[in-house]
Amino acid sequence: MEKRRVVVTGIGAVSGFGIGKDILLDNLFAGNCCIKKIDRFDPEPFACQIAAQGPDLDGGPFFKNPREARRFEQNVVQGVIAAKEAVADSGLEITEDNAPRIGTYVGSGIGGLITLQDDIYRAAQKGAHRMSPFFIINAISNMPAGVIGVETGAKGPCFSVVSACATAGHNMGEALRAIQFGYCDAMIAGGTERPLTEIGIGGFASMKAITPDYNDCPEKGSRPFEKNRSGFVMGEGAGILIFEEMEMAKARGAKIYAEVAGYGASCDAYHVTAPPPDGNGAVRAMLECLKDAGIEREQVGYINAHGTSTPLNDSAESAAIRAAFGAHADNLLVSSTKSMHGHLLGGAAAVESIACIGAFMRGMAPPTINYEEPDPACDLNYVPNKAVAWDGEYAICNTFGFGGQNAVLAFKKV
Repeated sequence: MEKRRVVVTGIGAVSGFGIGKDILLDNLFAGNCCIKKIDRFDPEPFACQIAAQGPDLDGGPFFKNPREARRFEQNVVQGVIAAKEAVADSGLEITEDNAPRIGTYVGSGIGGLITLQDDIYRAAQKGAHRMSPFFIINAISNMPAGVIGVETGAKGPCFSVVSACATAGHNMGEALRAIQFGYCDAMIAGGTERPLTEIGIGGFASMKAITPDYNDCPEKGSRPFEKNRSGFVMGEGAGILIFEEMEMAKARGAKIYAEVAGYGASCDAYHVTAPPPDGNGAVRAMLECLKDAGIEREQVGYINAHGTSTPLNDSAESAAIRAAFGAHADNLLVSSTKSMHGHLLGGAAAVESIACIGAFMRGMAPPTINYEEPDPACDLNYVPNKAVAWDGEYAICNTFGFGGQNAVLAFKKV
């Protein structure tokens, strides 16, 4: 069976910069940072006190029934807001006739962490019989996808792949497959995450995954591939993309941002949190993505790296890129926009795919900021500190999750 071609026709985003894809892209290509001292709760007891905190959102204007918005926590609300922006941006009209052919694959790596924290505390203090009637619907990870389906009217397959920090990558990859092989004609795809709670910070700080070193200068905290990196910085937000079968998009005169050219996935089968030092799982995912796209490694010009700013990830990913791309690795532009918007966990790949598409739109590769002292273990061109001109044909987005789960997407300029 010949695979159908798939394009991106709509983009929506919520990030620490605010609501909308334009505010996200404007800030990323300007090299701005939205990481700051946490003010949602008292961060002083924690080793890490900084994050790319998402905006407080009034979901009412974005829901069919504004009262419904008050039932859902911000993880769901920001997913709906990004989805509504993406659908509007695409110009895709969802009707009773086409709704069964439009699916929703939107994931959350952790789910409703605010709800889990608040209601479990309440149960411990007052008894489980005092828990909120909305506890279950807000706690489960598939609820953003389900509510987006309700709010947009999409009636095709609707579910959430959950694979930690690779969540959005797998959801978009499987959305690509759904259209390629004819199960759907369009997909609402991406991820949303709202992890900035006491237990979120406490959990990641206890495992020494987030940086303890830049509380007095938050904007310096995320420094992927740089010698003095010491952990990631948590971020919040959502990224949603509208994928469509190419001929359908052309027939309705849709604007097309990029083609979704390929997808690769793999498992490290090595360790639940640490990548193998040679990055072999990431190598296999990248090579599978190139094979799926039907392209040679020399055709790729830009990689939006997973680039978490952790010592282990960044050296392993650098080694993986060298292994996958061989001598061409020296010609690649590789950057981590997590240096500016933080690590959105289950939403990361969606926001970073938007950055890849933005590179086509703006003719530039976004930078890795806070790159001051090179690390000998990370020896690629990381687009240090300022965006650079780029007019390439293919870009890829790397995303890797705890559990050793890897997803890589390739995008083609149109």
